[in-house]
Amino acid sequence: KSSKIYNYKQIADGIDYKNPRQREQVIQALHKLIADDRIKEVEKGKYIVNLKIEGTLTGVIDFNQTGNAYVKVEGLEEDIFVHSKNVKHALQGDTVLIVTYHFKGKKLEGSVLEVLERSREEFVGTFQLIKHKDFGFVVSDKKSINTDIFIPKGKMLDANDGDKVLVKMLRWDSNSKNPEGEIIKVLGAPGEHETEIHSILAEYGLPYSFPEEVEKEANEIDRQIHDSEVAKRRDMRNILTFTIDPKDAKDFDDALSIRKLQNGNWEIGVHIADVSHYVTPGTSLDDEAYDRATSVYLVDRVVPMLPEVLSNDVCSLRPNEDKFTFSAVFELDDNANVLNQWFGRTVTHSDRRFTYEEA
Repeated sequence: KSSKIYNYKQIADGIDYKNPRQREQVIQALHKLIADDRIKEVEKGKYIVNLKIEGTLTGVIDFNQTGNAYVKVEGLEEDIFVHSKNVKHALQGDTVLIVTYHFKGKKLEGSVLEVLERSREEFVGTFQLIKHKDFGFVVSDKKSINTDIFIPKGKMLDANDGDKVLVKMLRWDSNSKNPEGEIIKVLGAPGEHETEIHSILAEYGLPYSFPEEVEKEANEIDRQIHDSEVAKRRDMRNILTFTIDPKDAKDFDDALSIRKLQNGNWEIGVHIADVSHYVTPGTSLDDEAYDRATSVYLVDRVVPMLPEVLSNDVCSLRPNEDKFTFSAVFELDDNANVLNQWFGRTVTHSDRRFTYEEA
């Protein structure tokens, strides 16, 4: 088959050479086939049939539901097809080295030669203890890994059979069917609310707590509204301002303001908390926020981008408190036509917190 790589033993078995003394005959036959360009040796001791080798490329592998994959190579318009038998030990999103070839004039195909970089090493799954044995397996919850992870004695972390766990893959030898790993966290019994929530957090690498140095920096932030800073901003504290959020929200990061101008037009302000005033480049706080990128809202909790002292206090536009903000201010006529606009740093004061139902 065009998409399969064969080693010496597979070839010998295929042509029914069972006698060790015939090994030299097999080797001579392989050399003849290589000379005739009927097979290619893609790496030492491994061969592909009737191919035109094009070279090697590096890219990111993307699996489909059939187990086949495509490798995305930067600079190429089309992804390179890799048959499921030729993916080696690659997993979804891994960076791989592939050998590419044409088979009988067909489109370019590839076979994985080496996994250069894993996209991830930790997986959530269900632990299956092999009874009367000193080992078990973790069956992944997701299709990002299409094989069970072997857990040897001493790497089980007191997990019980059936527990949801977080496992770290340690190695995957070329001659092993399964990768070897260790359980690094027991999440709990499947189906329980806390277990499933923590499984989601672990599966997507959502860090629920902040490193100590990040919390320290956040707690040391100057929360005062100093006159020297107010002087650099547009002061909008005397304008009617309010927030609209879910009833259970704790972080109010945006607000609206409205007032009637003397010329009969309307001024509408859209304000967001000026986080950049408090989180400066080069700090642990900034690095952590960059890594998290956004706050993630689950059914019953939030995984915040910033520590709570910022998200729920310093940078939360709570009512009856002066706050530093960044604003977009528009002048509109009675038909909502935008006549003027202004963008810049402001200081605002929320007069009321509305829920969606109230608004």
